[in-house]
Amino acid sequence: MQTLYTLAAMEPGTPEQDKKTGSEILNDKLNRALDLFIISIQYVFSVARYAETDAHKRASKYLPTSDDLAVNTKIAGNEFMWQTLSNKTFEDKIKEPKIEHYLDKDAIKKLYLQLQESEEYQQYVSLEQRDPKSEKAILQYIWTKLILENEDMQSHFADELPGWEDDKDMTVMLMDNFFKSSFKINFLNLISAEKRDYAHDLLHTVMEKEEFCMTLIQPKLNNWDAERVALIDLLVLRMGVCEMLYFPTIPTKVTINEYIEVAKMYSTPQSGQFVNGVLDNILKDLVKENKIVKEERNRK
Repeated sequence: MQTLYTLAAMEPGTPEQDKKTGSEILNDKLNRALDLFIISIQYVFSVARYAETDAHKRASKYLPTSDDLAVNTKIAGNEFMWQTLSNKTFEDKIKEPKIEHYLDKDAIKKLYLQLQESEEYQQYVSLEQRDPKSEKAILQYIWTKLILENEDMQSHFADELPGWEDDKDMTVMLMDNFFKSSFKINFLNLISAEKRDYAHDLLHTVMEKEEFCMTLIQPKLNNWDAERVALIDLLVLRMGVCEMLYFPTIPTKVTINEYIEVAKMYSTPQSGQFVNGVLDNILKDLVKENKIVKEERNRK
């Protein structure tokens, strides 16, 4: 949807040029989303690893106190973190200079100091033995409470991380999945080849079938001129129609529900209801005309 919106604001070229440009924009957006995901992980890990930096700085004072010499560095050895850091794909990804470029050292230090003051951190360092649940929980606390719910950090991300406001929800979803099953993730590819192919197929289909889709959408706009309907709503409707007609493994109910959510997220508060009504009416007509053909997806 973001790619189609970007294309709509550009001067049109030939169909082949538009198709190539669309693929390039889509790939750039997928790569950007991957970068945001990795940067988010690195912020969490950098806060945890700052414990060693803090301990070294305090021990190096000219006259260190007993507290300076007794900084707890347990979190810097967090087992969940180091299992991820030993993942070859993650190791290769964080070598990219652009990842390090977006990590703000002052922000990391500030987050670490906030972490030290938290009850969750005190409970974590008081545990005599490490266990997978607590190792993961303290990192989730850094991400959820100290970063996501921190207005200063969210403002910093919006200002410094390209695309953060557009892709925040996707990043949150990826981080949730990361904490559930980090060892199954290929950190060099945001999505599988199958899903990437689907994204490109959908993009190109929506571009190629624009005129036909509009002949189905226009009569359902209830006296609205298509030019008066929000562009995002029209793009969502075109995507929904294409999925229903040309992607047989995706159930129509799933299509409608997903595009309702996309419309609510990116368009107006009323857009979800609008998209639901239009797609549902189009679907009823297509079913009557026996134009909806669905098949069960083969699961590998």
